[in-house]
Amino acid sequence: MAEARTPRCPICGKPTAQPFRPFCSRRCADVDLHRWFSGAYRVETEETPDPGEAEWTAKADPAMTPPSRRGPR
Repeated sequence: MAEARTPRCPICGKPTAQPFRPFCSRRCADVDLHRWFSGAYRVETEETPDPGEAEWTAKADPAMTPPSRRGPR
């Protein structure tokens, strides 16, 4: 008889925890959410992006970024 396999976290590979399924912890769930927000996960399409969407996908020009109010560490 085959053993039932324990589901694994797709981020770190540890066994999943019921409150955070399919992840093992809040941290791994947050890492996955960050990957979605940052565009690391993408669904490829044949569509061309709208001109207004370029600001979301293009990297910001450091010369145009306002200086931080935080001083040097």
